[in-house]
Amino acid sequence: MEISRSDFPEGFLFGTATSSYQIEGHGFGGAGATHWDSFAATPGNVVRAEDGRRAIDHYHRWEEDLDLVAAAGLDVYRFSTSWARVLPEGRGAANVEGLDFYDRLVDGMLARGLKPALTLYHWELPSPLADLGGWQNRDIANWFTDYADTILARIGDRIWSVAPINEPICVAWISHFLGLHAPGLRDIRATARAMHHVLVAHGTAIAAMRARGQPNLGGVFNMEYAQPVDPSDAAREAAELYDGYYNLFFLSGVFRKSYPRNVLDGLEPHLPKGWDADFDLIGAPLDWCGINYYTRKILAPAEGPWPAHTEVSGPLPKTEMGWEIYPEGLEYFLNRTHADYSKGLPIYITENGMAAPDVMAPGGTVDDPVRGAYIEAHLGAVRRAIQAGVPVQGYYLWSLLDNYEWALGYEKRFGLVHVDLESLKRTPKASYHALARAMAR
Repeated sequence: MEISRSDFPEGFLFGTATSSYQIEGHGFGGAGATHWDSFAATPGNVVRAEDGRRAIDHYHRWEEDLDLVAAAGLDVYRFSTSWARVLPEGRGAANVEGLDFYDRLVDGMLARGLKPALTLYHWELPSPLADLGGWQNRDIANWFTDYADTILARIGDRIWSVAPINEPICVAWISHFLGLHAPGLRDIRATARAMHHVLVAHGTAIAAMRARGQPNLGGVFNMEYAQPVDPSDAAREAAELYDGYYNLFFLSGVFRKSYPRNVLDGLEPHLPKGWDADFDLIGAPLDWCGINYYTRKILAPAEGPWPAHTEVSGPLPKTEMGWEIYPEGLEYFLNRTHADYSKGLPIYITENGMAAPDVMAPGGTVDDPVRGAYIEAHLGAVRRAIQAGVPVQGYYLWSLLDNYEWALGYEKRFGLVHVDLESLKRTPKASYHALARAMAR
């Protein structure tokens, strides 16, 4: 990489990100059952029915993993706590082993000079709460806030930043409309309620954390650039609708206290009664805005019920996920979010990265030049946005380690560090070494 720390403003933070279910090993330490466990156990949902019971055993190898973050010269470690590890029933008695684990983990970050950036929910809902309707049940806002209070009462004094929920679009739309993540529903009414209740839970938790004096609170939003397949009005409307429900529904709810009209055309009949009275709660003030960005989608109109569009394969180089590599989309979202939504708040790229066909060479090395080029191209987009006046203050790579990639099992490798899925040996890839050199310059 030609890029270095000196290319960014003083104080700009570099980091890496993980999530609890994807790395910890949910079968360890008294964690309760989650809806991902049952989703994975249902034939056809996950490649080879793989789950996160062992994952890559971060639960026992966390010291080695934090050493890798520190040795790369990074500043921030973005991690998540597991609701079901902290509260195995989702409510009630806390699991002391789980609290002790996160206590050790946070102390380990601080001992290595890392800023702990906590995400409270990264998709693993306790099964007893799923049985009560999960995100379709408005009571989840209070359940979630009680969980937040439980974990932050233990570690909140040492946490640098907190975000309530990672990628609301995945929690609600991809899980309740497309059926690709737990709970695996394809139900528009369930989707509308989940989308709204995710934001109610976000706002309720933000207000409660603010009241207890927790500093540096933000929200994390996943964004995909929506490109019309052609100049026609129909294609433009298809792309605008995708942009509306994927990108703007959650941003607009939090920062504008409203939902996009083209999304309400499909979802409003299915939203819970009195939904429009919740925006003061949803719009609880934030201290920063997080953007997760990976790709663009090309949209074409299609026959059928709302949302009536289809995705078209694009011409750009693609990652192992089949996602086009389009760093210009990140620059666009940084500019638009600052200008139209967050309006001056610090912005962090809380996830950006790629899956690649990373293979261990006979000499024990892993060469991943495409990932290095991907990182450099996206950091270039960040630099251009900063030069245009966008207050971007950090960039976190997804992910530190090869891990459990949800419905794709262990097939897709996003890590800066290669993990042998049999021995669990960690081997830094060429991109890790290149990034470490860039951090040192």
